[in-house]
Amino acid sequence: MKILDRYLLREIIGPFFMVLFILTFVLLIGRILQIMDLLVNKGVGFSQILLLLAYLMPSFLIRTVPISLLAAVLMGLGRLSADNELIVMKASGIPLSRIARPVLAFAVAATLFTASMAVFFSPASSHAMRSLLFEIARQKAGIGIKEKVFNDRFKDIVLYAEKIDPRGDFMENVFISDNRLLRQPTVITARKAFLVSDPDRMTLSLRLVDGSSHQADPGKGSYKKMDFRTYDLNLDLSGDLEQEAPDRRKSTEMGVSELIREMGKRNPGTAEGRELRIELHKKFTLPLSCFLFALVGIPLSMGRHRSGKARGFSLAIMVVLVYYVLQIGVESLGEEGRLPAVAGAWLPDAVFAVAGGILFYSASRERFLLPDRFLSLPASLRARILRLFGHRNR
Repeated sequence: MKILDRYLLREIIGPFFMVLFILTFVLLIGRILQIMDLLVNKGVGFSQILLLLAYLMPSFLIRTVPISLLAAVLMGLGRLSADNELIVMKASGIPLSRIARPVLAFAVAATLFTASMAVFFSPASSHAMRSLLFEIARQKAGIGIKEKVFNDRFKDIVLYAEKIDPRGDFMENVFISDNRLLRQPTVITARKAFLVSDPDRMTLSLRLVDGSSHQADPGKGSYKKMDFRTYDLNLDLSGDLEQEAPDRRKSTEMGVSELIREMGKRNPGTAEGRELRIELHKKFTLPLSCFLFALVGIPLSMGRHRSGKARGFSLAIMVVLVYYVLQIGVESLGEEGRLPAVAGAWLPDAVFAVAGGILFYSASRERFLLPDRFLSLPASLRARILRLFGHRNR
């Protein structure tokens, strides 16, 4: 590696990891209250908390790595531009394409890293996190049930067990008040009850043995009784740990092969079909934004200005804001069917690829491609725009 390459990489690697740490920490703050509630009030162990944090990292890094790279390029090269070091390099005969080589190489590495997070680690970690939360809720459900105590841990259900096996395998003489149907509340009694969980479908149910259910409708003056040998009562864990327990994976938890398989089962014209297609394309568009941010950031960092890093950070916020506002807008249009799913996913990257190519070409030629209308602007405003995009008069 040449001395120039090492020097340029040192300028962007430091800001990259600093911004990456700050952004990731900011995202974690949004989960701190829930994590502290799990640790203090729910009795979740510290090792399980660390696992949950590890499972959150891939989904965070998919967003923070591109932003950190853009900020690092603008801050690092902006500092070199502010100190006139880039001018010296160009005066020495080093073209912009040679200066950009190590930066773009680092952007390619960041793109591959983000792609591995989006394609492999993020779907697996999202599903593993939901499975862990379900397992925590399932364990707490069994531990939280006490004999001779009315238990309201489950949503719209009150459970009373006269006796619980010392090993916790089953309950005896169970009384249940089921209020999920507000117009027809149900009272269930059973001789025995077992907690049965299905890790694959993430469901928890109470298997009742030798009992009966009772329903009364005062409005109609009717009463219904049903005797059963076995009866499975599904338990809702959404009130515990704020975690749902669906019977299938969400689109964000699917890998590429799973998304393609699910897409084949659904009509592409439906909302669910469009969502699956957009999610599939996002696994490639979000990582590609790393390279595109670097391509846009290199020419934007050029020019004569004094505040290199401060200007670079401000520009990074503006560029990221434009990209994600555009992404959210076209993605919503794609999900509603107003745009094709491919366009809804790839349009922001296409816009930034074209803009980055034009800016890079203009900066390498020491000029900025402007329409004729630009020439009619006041001289002071033209000078500001030219300085912003790195134009220098020869």
